[in-house]
Amino acid sequence: MLSDFHKQQLIQQGFLLFPGLMAAAQVARLNERVEELFAAEGENAGHEFKMEAGARRIANAVDKGEVFEEAIDHPAVLAAVEVVLGSDFKLSSLNVRSANPHNGCAQSLHVDGGELPDHLGNSVCNSVWMLDDFTEHNGALRIVPGSHRWGRAPEPGAKPDGEMLVIGKAGDVVVMNAHLWHGGSENFTDGQRRAMHVYYTRGDKPQQQYQKRLVRNEVQARLSPLRRRILALDDPRNDALSATGSGKSGFLL
Repeated sequence: MLSDFHKQQLIQQGFLLFPGLMAAAQVARLNERVEELFAAEGENAGHEFKMEAGARRIANAVDKGEVFEEAIDHPAVLAAVEVVLGSDFKLSSLNVRSANPHNGCAQSLHVDGGELPDHLGNSVCNSVWMLDDFTEHNGALRIVPGSHRWGRAPEPGAKPDGEMLVIGKAGDVVVMNAHLWHGGSENFTDGQRRAMHVYYTRGDKPQQQYQKRLVRNEVQARLSPLRRRILALDDPRNDALSATGSGKSGFLL
């Protein structure tokens, strides 16, 4: 599924862009459902995880429409996640973030969940699904290539050399080692900048959002065996981990 060149980019640089991974019709269906949820949830949107000044959020999206379920087991994305995490991984959360027009702020550079690699290696991997074009002006993803190998999180207000924007078209997907220093940039435009974040963690770590509890029984019942495995619905380790508390909330893109 991935060439050696792309595997090495993910290993060395910490990110990989898949142009046009979503068809236009899929992007349209996602945006339609996202806007329905924003309208329905109103001021409470995102409350299951976090709410953020300057952005709209949807959390626990696996439970909120089949169109989201389709994103958790895309073969190309799973192949890239396996490069980062190995074969033992699961979905940690599926959220949506929309940077508001003229939001006046950029996210601080961060690593997801505050996690750093441990004695077993990498533990977090995120994928950013562009639901709008990412441009230089509308809040695109900013990253510091190679920073996932530094073994530390950025200090507040850090402005390291080598920072770059990841721009692309609606339908593109970025997979990144989530130990990579990254954040959303400021949206200077009149439009929303929407993205879906399909976030994975290593099998021995707690999920950020415990899917077995959050996903309704009727949704769980229709999931394929692969999707059940990715959500760790039948993994006794995951039940034990959930008893110790949810995954670190951290600051996700």
